[in-house]
Amino acid sequence: QVQLVESGGGLVQAGGSLRLSCAASGSFFKINTMGWYRQAPGTQRELVAAITSGGSTNYADSVKGRFTISRDNAKNTVYLQMNSLKPEDTAVYYCNAEGRGIVAGIPFRSWGQGTQVTVSS
Repeated sequence: QVQLVESGGGLVQAGGSLRLSCAASGSFFKINTMGWYRQAPGTQRELVAAITSGGSTNYADSVKGRFTISRDNAKNTVYLQMNSLKPEDTAVYYCNAEGRGIVAGIPFRSWGQGTQVTVSS
């Protein structure tokens, strides 16, 4: 089992910044991709940004140039630096990790509990 614990959400004014963190723990062989998704009320969960173990990144068009994803492989932790926040960034942000477990290398996909980000206008 892989557990993901997120931190760093909160309330910020438009134009402000927040940094989210997500630490993975438990038993696993390797985490390949870690990422952040978000879900606003009445909408589907959407990818915000993802990063592979090799450092390749992928961003939603709506956050390019404002958000930066990074990762510390030694700590199994992923970060999301969010700058120039907009009210439309308001959502619950979920951490995601995909990799292979210790037992027979079975793939896993785990989610964090979510952290609220609210951007006021």
